[in-house]
Amino acid sequence: MKIAFSVEQIQKLSEAEAVEGNFAGVISSIAALKEAAAGDLSFLGNKKYTPDVKVSQASVILIPTDFEGAPQDGQCFVRVNNPSWALARICAAIEAEMWPRPAPGIHPSAVVDASAEIDPTAYIGPTCVVEAGAKIGAGAWLQAQAYIGRDVVVGEKSWLHPHVSIYAGSVLGDRVLLHSGVVIGADGFGYESQTGVHEKVPQIGNVVIENDVEIGSNSTVDRARFDCTRICEGAKIDNLVQIGHNCQIGPHCLLVSQVGVSGSTILDHHVVLAGQAGIAGHLKLAAGTVIGAQGGLHFDTEPGKYYRGTPALESSLANKIHVLSKRLPDLFKRVKQLEDSLVSSN
Repeated sequence: MKIAFSVEQIQKLSEAEAVEGNFAGVISSIAALKEAAAGDLSFLGNKKYTPDVKVSQASVILIPTDFEGAPQDGQCFVRVNNPSWALARICAAIEAEMWPRPAPGIHPSAVVDASAEIDPTAYIGPTCVVEAGAKIGAGAWLQAQAYIGRDVVVGEKSWLHPHVSIYAGSVLGDRVLLHSGVVIGADGFGYESQTGVHEKVPQIGNVVIENDVEIGSNSTVDRARFDCTRICEGAKIDNLVQIGHNCQIGPHCLLVSQVGVSGSTILDHHVVLAGQAGIAGHLKLAAGTVIGAQGGLHFDTEPGKYYRGTPALESSLANKIHVLSKRLPDLFKRVKQLEDSLVSSN
């Protein structure tokens, strides 16, 4: 990663409140506080690393506005409200240089149906396929081998990485980011058993993904049995996540890797599902619900509550049970002693 930022550029990108110190060079890399060397940018994103600031050799450090201390000679402190957010802004500028958007147009190897509508400012990459009736919005970017099915809509400035597949009828809003291997609109998992044979239930709905949604590599969102499966505005979904048919993922939800959400489950806004959480079907998760890692949920939740464990319990109860479970061997031993004493006394 090669970068070249002056202190003035970092100050502007990070929307800094103040700059202290006397470093006048160019930042060429980013590193953690302890590992940083001269010419590096670092940041204090977690208070537990506060002692590392005093010994860091980083030339520029993003620190909270209320940090107490001064920079070393030849070092700059850039005071910001949120160092992690400020670093993200800087990394966004770096990302734009790492993945420069190509000039608008359609690569000669792409296969685009004559009835598809491609905005003149969009880019269709090598060996992409765009089927009949599809609409690709302004500034959209389809990287190599993306597949766009019949009547699919891809919104403005959406970015589809290589090998993304969008099945027929799916609708993507603006600024949707789909990483490699994402599949949108595959059939929901629906069967009816008749005389011991599993007969497929046709899945005739679609998937709607609203603005500013990001979905990680190899995640899947199934089309609805009817109506639609919906991922609402601002939701962020990690790698290897499965969303079942007719689910509704609310605004600004966070779904971490290997989460599975069964069909027809509804998540209200700002729900968090930690890694490997499994959610049963036809449930309603209230706003602000948090399900801990590997949690197995099979009931509706209350707003703002934290649940963990399998089967999931409210965190406070789960913690009590965890503590008590450690005492079970001693409890069984004492019960056995009581039984033995009763037998001997008889």
